[in-house]
Amino acid sequence: MGCFVSKSTIRTPGHEDPTILAAETPFSVSEVEALYELFKKISCSIIKDGLIHKEEFQFALFRNQNKRNLFADRIFHLFDDKGNGVIDFGEFVRSLGVFHPNASYDSKVLFAYRLYDLRHTGFIEREELKMMVHALLFESNLELSDDLVELIVDKTFSEADFKGDGKIDLEEWKEFVSKNPSLIKNMTLPYLKDITLAFPSFIVQSDVEDVEL
Repeated sequence: MGCFVSKSTIRTPGHEDPTILAAETPFSVSEVEALYELFKKISCSIIKDGLIHKEEFQFALFRNQNKRNLFADRIFHLFDDKGNGVIDFGEFVRSLGVFHPNASYDSKVLFAYRLYDLRHTGFIEREELKMMVHALLFESNLELSDDLVELIVDKTFSEADFKGDGKIDLEEWKEFVSKNPSLIKNMTLPYLKDITLAFPSFIVQSDVEDVEL
């Protein structure tokens, strides 16, 4: 049995008017409605309460709700804008909007910056960068020695930390990304520009067949 009795009368917690969400994001009203179908599927995959929990989010992306994953944790934290441990529909759409091809360059740069700011200090520190490099290598099924990872961190700081204070602030990050645009290449998901068919399997990797919108 599904989570919802009637699409027209039952709404998930945190559901917002598609017209409002479309006005605040690059999505059209019809695309927001399509995203709602995807949201319902993810939010009912494990805990059937109409909210996306970390286990469901990780399961949707990586098919594993128990495995500790720093990269998934960071993405979940940024989607969970209210900081209450779950993602509601409004948060889901607004966060996905950053990955839309028509989203602003600045919004993508800021999202990527916050991704690396593990301790929420407003700066990217060496240890945070090192941890994220390891996490990204792990997600890519790549393995580098600690010495090579240190070289990556050293090179990044030598280029980005032009103030020389041992940390990368937002101004430095913007300058660094402008010289290395590939850093935010993954911040754009082309298929979000045309949400009309079933979503790619790597977005919803569950045992249930992909919903057709």
